[in-house]
Formats: sequence, C-alpha cells, structure tokens
Amino acid sequence: MESRRRDMELLSNSMAAYAHIRANPESFGLYFVLGVCFGLVLTLCLLVLRLSCGPSRQPPARPGDLSEDDEDDDEDEEDTVDRAASESLLPVTEIPLESHGPGDGALAVNVFASAEELERAQRLEERERIIREIW
Repeated sequence: MESRRRDMELLSNSMAAYAHIRANPESFGLYFVLGVCFGLVLTLCLLVLRLSCGPSRQPPARPGDLSEDDEDDDEDEEDTVDRAASESLLPVTEIPLESHGPGDGALAVNVFASAEELERAQRLEERERIIREIW
C-alpha cells in the first residue's frame, strides 16, 4: 500500500512539473541554460584547480637552458626541478665526455632513445611553458 502511494505521489508531482513547464516555457529555458552554464563554469574551475595543484611532470632543466625571464622564478622552479630529477620520466643515454677531445667544447648531452620520447618531451615542455604563461 505504501509503495502504491509513493508511485501516485511521483506521478502527481511529475504531472504538476510538466504542467508548470508547459505554462512557463521561458522560465524553464532560463533555468536550463543557467544550469548548463553553472556546470561548465564548475568544470572549468575544477580543471584549473587540478592542473595547478597536480604534481608537475616536467623534465629537469639544464643550467644552460634558463633564460633571463626564468631567473626570477628560480626559487619556485627549484622544487619542481628537484622533484622532476627524482622522478625520471624518460630514459636517457648520456654521451661520456672522454669520447671527445678537450678542444671539442662538447658537453654531456642527453639523447632520447626514440623519436616518440623526444616528441613527448617536447610536448611536455610546451605544455609547461603555456601553463607558466597563464599563471
């Protein structure tokens, strides 16, 4: 008996809501668009929060790569570089200095094992640069 009463209440409320929407379509449209916009803004805020508070996954920067603009942010980036250095994302091969003559001016160079890894590293660097510009 109780379930039949609940079913009747649900049916009655549904019919009342339909009648109200039918009588006031502008109001329904306004609330619908308002709800969609609120959902999009909430999703955008959560996405920005996730990106800004998430762990940074950029490869460690070499000392020669820092530009004058980046020197101002050295303190902020030291933690990121230390964290990225401890979490090696991509396998690298170092060319030893002994294989070059002293007059070559050769430095230790990281060589990626495949073109995919190089492309992934370039995409990560580009993504980090865009995030820094946004902030």
